[in-house]
Amino acid sequence: MALDSLPRLVGARYVVPLREGGSLPAVVDTDDGGAYVVKFRGAGQGPKALIAEAVVARLAAALDLPVPQAAIVELEAGFGRSEPDPEIQDVLRGSVGSNFGLAYLPGALAFDPAVDGAALDPDLAARVVWFDALVTNVDRTARNTNLLLCQRRLWLIDHGAAFYVHHRWAGWQQRIQSAFPQIAEHVLLPFAGDLQAADACLRPRLDERVLHDVVADVPADWFDPDEPEFPTLDDQRAAYVTYLLERLGGPRAWLQTAIEAQQRGQPPLQVRQTHRVV
Repeated sequence: MALDSLPRLVGARYVVPLREGGSLPAVVDTDDGGAYVVKFRGAGQGPKALIAEAVVARLAAALDLPVPQAAIVELEAGFGRSEPDPEIQDVLRGSVGSNFGLAYLPGALAFDPAVDGAALDPDLAARVVWFDALVTNVDRTARNTNLLLCQRRLWLIDHGAAFYVHHRWAGWQQRIQSAFPQIAEHVLLPFAGDLQAADACLRPRLDERVLHDVVADVPADWFDPDEPEFPTLDDQRAAYVTYLLERLGGPRAWLQTAIEAQQRGQPPLQVRQTHRVV
């Protein structure tokens, strides 16, 4: 299956910061007239968070999982100079060049599992759990769901914490087949259907060609040129492909961990006090 490349857009106007979390994303108007929630390369999480965001968004698109339209958003020098917050100005000065954006969803509400979980499609929930286990996304818990509801659809956002393997590449080959115990805290696990069926449906769609295309589309300047494990940029890209391909084709301890956690069950979820009550 051929994948379209991520759109390359230019940031036209800094609209408003989004102060949830530590990465200081912001809503940015782009040159095509659309608004995007942009994660900045100059933020504290650094470019590896952008790599994770881009790879996860492209993989999700290949699997027809609901992630807002992703794009590379270029910022020119002086972008957002009218923003008065000096912390934000520091981030923007360090973000000239390519950044990552997801299409802004106006009117979206945070997913509350105690309110919204009962109406969730169990097959979709199972596919999301399977996917987050594959990419080692530790940041989809009841404390921080990183899920939005917009126009009665569920949307997956904020994947900068995925692929924690790339924060310490040393010994990465030995960790490819590791279990993923954090999946037991996944917010959608109590609502998920058959995880084995999700595996059978999704795994064949991520072949080597798809994985190569996904990783090849990541901007070169997001990679660490001084990464000691890899002598070249091509070697770094190849590591992501190998990591995913072998996780998909191996014994899949990460999937078995999710199945066992599902069988154990989770305690009932309480309505979040910051969310609507219906």
